[in-house]
Amino acid sequence: MPAAKAAKAAQKDKKSLRLTQVKSSIGFKSDQAATLRALGLGKIGRSVDQVDNACVRGMIFKVKHLVKVEEI
Repeated sequence: MPAAKAAKAAQKDKKSLRLTQVKSSIGFKSDQAATLRALGLGKIGRSVDQVDNACVRGMIFKVKHLVKVEEI
C-alpha cells in the first residue's frame, strides 16, 4: 500500500487542467467526438480535470475549438 500512497501524492504534485465543453461535436468529424469522450466530456457545460501531460495536450489540440481550458 505505501507505493499506492506515494503514487497518489505524486499525482497531486502535477499540474492539472480543467476542461469545459463549450460547443457540441455535432457537425464535426467523428474522431473529434471520440476525443471528447476520451477526455471525459460529452455534454455542453460539463467540466473535467485532467493531468497536464503531452498526451492530454495533444487531445486538447485536436478539439480546441470545442473546449475551454483553464490551468488549476
